[in-house]
Amino acid sequence: MYGAILGDMIGAPYEFDRGKKTKDFPLFCGESQYTDDSVMTVAVAEALLDSRGQDDALIRETTVYSMRKWGRKYRRAGYGARFAGWLASKDPQPYGSFGNGSAMRVSAAGWLFDTLEETRRAARLSAEVTHNHPEGIKGAEATAAAIFLARTGSGKDAIRDYVTAEFGYDLSRSCDEIRPCYRHNESCQKTVPEAITAFLEGTDFEDVIRTAVSLGGDSDTLTCIAGSIAEAFYGVPERLKKECRGRLPQDMRAVLDRFERARKSGRDANRGA
Repeated sequence: MYGAILGDMIGAPYEFDRGKKTKDFPLFCGESQYTDDSVMTVAVAEALLDSRGQDDALIRETTVYSMRKWGRKYRRAGYGARFAGWLASKDPQPYGSFGNGSAMRVSAAGWLFDTLEETRRAARLSAEVTHNHPEGIKGAEATAAAIFLARTGSGKDAIRDYVTAEFGYDLSRSCDEIRPCYRHNESCQKTVPEAITAFLEGTDFEDVIRTAVSLGGDSDTLTCIAGSIAEAFYGVPERLKKECRGRLPQDMRAVLDRFERARKSGRDANRGA
């Protein structure tokens, strides 16, 4: 989750094509703050921690409860109009979105499960409570699958091949080819492939973050997605974890700490198997 939240924070000042499409920028500034991407990443993580091992209906119910609890607590985090309406509704229902919100909040699903099948199921369930359009679900599943593959030892070629074969995303373009004409777009179709490409081209965690920001567009969300995969592949430097924690409120840090304990416990259990 550090990778997703850092991507959100670092990309936030350059959202809506406010950057200069360069990798040369201050990694943090006064505007490097969490947005709705981080709030919902925390919400989904808490929901999956609370509902692991349960049936689909309970996972959906827990996810809706957690997302609405966190969203109402942090009302000014920058939600889109339709999602804000969902948060305020007395009867929240999926609204057919294919927005990239389903992919930016899904990172915990890539870490908390032992199989790719379970990972994709959790990603699907976390998406479809709002983003039940096939493209919205696909974006979440593709992101979570890439995280799972990265953390379990797959190389970049294998991750590229899997995502291309399973989800049909075009990952053949380089970032240099994407960058000149790429503009702000909040759909999964126009964000997730670009984020995965930034991960594939990056040489370490920070370089992935800088590469993602340099593409422009919906840069907080794009970099959130790219950073979530980069963390699974490279890890996150301790100095950046410290910076991340210093920019989060205590309640979000508490969920992050709980998630880290669960993640490490699962890793240790797998080593002992």
